[in-house]
Amino acid sequence: RGQLWARGCVGKVATISLVLSPQFEQSSLQAVHQQRRELLSNICNRYTRKRRLLGPDDLRHLVVDDTHGLLYCYVPKVACTNWKRVMMVLTGQGKYRDPLEIPANEAHVSSNLRTLSEYSIPEINHRLRSYLKFIFVREPFERLVSAYRNKFTRSYNTAFHKRYGTKIIRRHRQEPSDKALERGDDVRFEEFVYYLLDPRTQREEPFNEHWERVHSLCHPCIVHYDVVGKYETLAEDANYILQLVGADTSIKFPSSSKTTRTTDDMTAQFFQDISPFYQRRLFNLYKMDYLLFNYSIPSYLRIR
Repeated sequence: RGQLWARGCVGKVATISLVLSPQFEQSSLQAVHQQRRELLSNICNRYTRKRRLLGPDDLRHLVVDDTHGLLYCYVPKVACTNWKRVMMVLTGQGKYRDPLEIPANEAHVSSNLRTLSEYSIPEINHRLRSYLKFIFVREPFERLVSAYRNKFTRSYNTAFHKRYGTKIIRRHRQEPSDKALERGDDVRFEEFVYYLLDPRTQREEPFNEHWERVHSLCHPCIVHYDVVGKYETLAEDANYILQLVGADTSIKFPSSSKTTRTTDDMTAQFFQDISPFYQRRLFNLYKMDYLLFNYSIPSYLRIR
């Protein structure tokens, strides 16, 4: 079995963007992304002692666009449905014109997009070296609450209720009703936190991708991302990437009109009932994502 080695492509973004546009806006964005890459690199150097090699399993979240030379590591609950739609337009040879015409469920059909794990080792290494690589991240606890709300408070997510809800209730609720044990559709946020912190959880299986840490999904200390986009600056970062790869100007990243979006205030409410002891432990669980992507400790936490 061959080994995969991820090396960065230094300076690629700068050279491409300078050719693209000398505009002030472009250069200020360039500076922002340069800072994000430098911070990421510094934190990686400080906290990762051993450089491990990537196996095919580690590359299942990296979506490939061979037409534009693009690699996108998708993170659930960080606009990944819209990014997958855009990637389908970019790779679809004209089959799709408008990302918003693609139904959400179709965007998540795995056969619609190729991931890096499907390529041979020489092909993987070539793409890691020469393609533009990007990722989108979000404030970790906001993403976590968004995942909880979507998977455990929506009646249509019966697969998650059965798969995870029943187990969480069985382990972390005192005297659960037979109905709750059977349906698993009323998991409280507090119980979800206990489940995440239970040592048995990760011993038995990896976290589900919706609450797995970004550094475990996308390996930002091994794969050197050229652009680290943020959910908080989604529109401008998305347009920046589309410009960088010379995408057709008719391709627009869908603007979010969601009124149900999880906000910082909403996240704070969910944490009101979590004790400082468990807040601290949960923060430690997601600490690397906070450090790598430059998010500060939320003001609502009682862990100082």
